[in-house]
Amino acid sequence: MTIPEFISALPSDRQELITSLHQVIIANDPKVECSIKPMMGKDMIMYEEGNYMKYALASVKSHMSLHCLPMYMNAPLHAKFESLLPAAKFQKGCINFTDAIAVPGAIIGELISDCSPINLPAILAERKKKK
Repeated sequence: MTIPEFISALPSDRQELITSLHQVIIANDPKVECSIKPMMGKDMIMYEEGNYMKYALASVKSHMSLHCLPMYMNAPLHAKFESLLPAAKFQKGCINFTDAIAVPGAIIGELISDCSPINLPAILAERKKKK
């Protein structure tokens, strides 16, 4: 399945927002490659850097989610964006939302720009060395 096919299969009221967030992610982190892949039992738009998931966009029954591994690994980054996005629901590594008001494109662009320099393959390789 292609990304346009995935988005067109979403409920019509979610297509514009998911398209917009997809564009924000690829514009602000040019190192990621995106495709449709399963995660947690659902197909999502997966954004990978060096074969590691960095971000993912999902649409489930009651909400949409932006999964963000760099945010999971960085408490100050998590705290910064949790305060900037008060209408969204934050978990350890994802942001859940129901509409565009909760995730303004400019703030999501800032989040992705802040995450872009984080080199996940290098961090994970270093962690493996320490074990």
